[in-house]
Amino acid sequence: MKFPAGPAPDPAGSRGERRIRTFHARRGRITQAQAAAIERLWGRWGVELDGAPLDLAALFGPAGAPDRPDRPDRPDRPEPVAAPLPPPPPPPVVLEIGFGMGDATAAMAAADPATGILAVDVHTPGQGNLLALADRAGLTNVRVANGDAIVLLRDMLPPASLSGLRVYFPDPWPKGKHHKRRLIQPAFLALVTPLLRPGAVLHCATDWEPYAEQMLEVLTAAPGLVNQYPGFAPRPDFRPMTKFERQGLAKGHVVRDLLFTRA
Repeated sequence: MKFPAGPAPDPAGSRGERRIRTFHARRGRITQAQAAAIERLWGRWGVELDGAPLDLAALFGPAGAPDRPDRPDRPDRPEPVAAPLPPPPPPPVVLEIGFGMGDATAAMAAADPATGILAVDVHTPGQGNLLALADRAGLTNVRVANGDAIVLLRDMLPPASLSGLRVYFPDPWPKGKHHKRRLIQPAFLALVTPLLRPGAVLHCATDWEPYAEQMLEVLTAAPGLVNQYPGFAPRPDFRPMTKFERQGLAKGHVVRDLLFTRA
């Protein structure tokens, strides 16, 4: 199914690149509800990763503006003219790369409405599903981005603009010849780390033990990132159970979380 208003099949036009991809672009079978959510909501909450600079403050809007005080005690007197208030600060923004069908993303957005979540994926049914979940729950702090996250990190975001990064159950690319396609690599962290504000949390989770070991090694060696634990982190209560996690546990896999802080 094609969507004239987005999401586009290749929003960045590949930007003349010939580099190793860490994902497969997937349209897949989409339900009527998912398609309807894209048609209705993409223009409001959808973001195309086309390489143009992205203003997160404009994308998410201010965190909230104070109300003007009422004067019920003296309705006969007009309100004094007050000096213009400075605009409220924009909300902190957390980037999530690869959100699947969006259930965990929507749950975390509902639990923390003061934080904006920029959720990136290339799976059209998942994009429609997350839009529908956000709309149904009345969430205003979710934006759904379509395209290559590397384009976003490399070309579209200014330094120290993110309050966190979440990468939950990325493709483990289990075959040795495909390990170069894994997302968590030194080159990826070199792009990410300057975009994280001091104190920002980088949170990864995987049920593929060899990939977990590689993640731990690469993250530990990355300049500017500090592990919150001596090794793997205990499973945090704030991360909802995902479909991929349930599938991994059913197969007897061990789920590993990694929590690193930007120094």
